[in-house]
Amino acid sequence: MKKRGKGIAATFYGTGYGNGFPDVSKAVAEVDHDGNVNIYVCATEVGQGAKTIIIQMVAEILGLGMNDIHLISEDTSQTLDTGTAAASRQTYNTGNAVKKAVEVLKSKLLEKAKEHLKLPSLLGLEVKDKVIYLKTFPKKRVCFKDLIEEKISVEETFTAQTVQMDEETGQGAPYWPYTFSCYGVEVEVDTETGIIEVIKGVCAQDVGRAINPELIEGQIDGGFSMGLGYGIMEKLNCKDGEIKNNKFSKYLIPTALDMPELEKIIVEDPESSAPFGAKGIGEPVILPAAPAILNAIYDAIGVRFYEIPVTPDKVLSEINREI
Repeated sequence: MKKRGKGIAATFYGTGYGNGFPDVSKAVAEVDHDGNVNIYVCATEVGQGAKTIIIQMVAEILGLGMNDIHLISEDTSQTLDTGTAAASRQTYNTGNAVKKAVEVLKSKLLEKAKEHLKLPSLLGLEVKDKVIYLKTFPKKRVCFKDLIEEKISVEETFTAQTVQMDEETGQGAPYWPYTFSCYGVEVEVDTETGIIEVIKGVCAQDVGRAINPELIEGQIDGGFSMGLGYGIMEKLNCKDGEIKNNKFSKYLIPTALDMPELEKIIVEDPESSAPFGAKGIGEPVILPAAPAILNAIYDAIGVRFYEIPVTPDKVLSEINREI
């Protein structure tokens, strides 16, 4: 017999290293003598989209196309420390450092343009496509490359604000910002085989502000698949310090065929301390999937599981115990 059940799970996740540990990112923004815009950060790209987001931020501030920006990253001989690609911190931490650097760079360019164009103030100056022009009289303009005798380079640092928790009282502000999520799933449990199939999922994810909605949806897809595997498939089977399931023929992970239909809801509530209001969501998208699935299993067959993965043999064992 196949039984269906529904479950939800809500989570909150603190971004960054936290608990007062220095969480520092540095960035350098530059316009060289040819008018090229170069950004130097050591943010490692591991598939989370950090490079894309950083370039989008720069493009937004300087009125450029993404192809007009040269990003130099993951090269310690040329870049400063931006911290690890961990704790979902690169969008927030390194994004803030980049934003600060590029905004200062922009102000320096505007000041040079004001002098070059012999204007009394910066009022009305606009930046677009490597050109600075007067909005009320667009013919009054100058290209980046005509402003630069020597390259302009700006270095900025951003440090996240966290407070170490008091060991006696447990009080403090160990993380900032937090992201929130709520996932709902529907599962089908075969009581004869113990096989669990996730039929449908709804994923509501707080992102602060969605800089790149497509990347966010991709992250949710990936995070849900990881949570699904975590909840009902992936088992290391470690015995006496040895991992028995040490190959993918034994260590099962979800494939495209295991993924359910997912409805993805992007919740925007801009974070005032974040670059353009955006929060990192690399890891938060994983967290609600497994508990929501376990709650749905309970709804389907009335059995509460406290260990994962909930494999077919465990399901059958609990059903037989109930009988």
